[in-house]
Amino acid sequence: MAQSNKVSIKDLQLTGRDTLYVFALASEAASEFDHINKLICGIGKVGAAYSLTKAICTNRPSLIINLGSAGSHIFSRGEVVCCTQFIQRDMDVRALGFAQYETPLSGIDAVLNYGIEINGLPHGICGSGDNFEENHNNTHYNVIDMEAYPLALIAMKEQIPFLCLKYISDGADGNAAESWNEMVHKAAEAFRKILFE
Repeated sequence: MAQSNKVSIKDLQLTGRDTLYVFALASEAASEFDHINKLICGIGKVGAAYSLTKAICTNRPSLIINLGSAGSHIFSRGEVVCCTQFIQRDMDVRALGFAQYETPLSGIDAVLNYGIEINGLPHGICGSGDNFEENHNNTHYNVIDMEAYPLALIAMKEQIPFLCLKYISDGADGNAAESWNEMVHKAAEAFRKILFE
């Protein structure tokens, strides 16, 4: 099932109790999101999947919003990118005849198409994996993170609308770690300006 709706921020219910904001790290939310229903899911695909699944079972949201930092060699540092396409970038079973990034026998395409697209924001293809990329040279995806793919997959399977915004903190290059440390604390303010102002 694919979901791709292009909407204005004003069309979304952003502060209701049934809207769940998902961050990997508390530093990505800072104090800007203390007034909303939020989940800190931790770093990596497995922890993110577990945390979101548990949250859905406890109190099913009507909208899931994933906000977080990400690397990119295409988009500029400090830019916020909307992602509706997701790749599990560390899934590689080509040796058994499957396409790169395809999860064998899942029935799901290598590129997962699911999410709400926001008018006025650049669109990205997010590659999620359990490593911090410092030498990105892949053209299949242009935003790099560690959690969005499983969050989008779970939202799709549960038929819950999903919005994913990524704050570009680094270039996924040799300076990525230093740049991420410098920029990650600026993410929350950038998200607040887009969503609440």
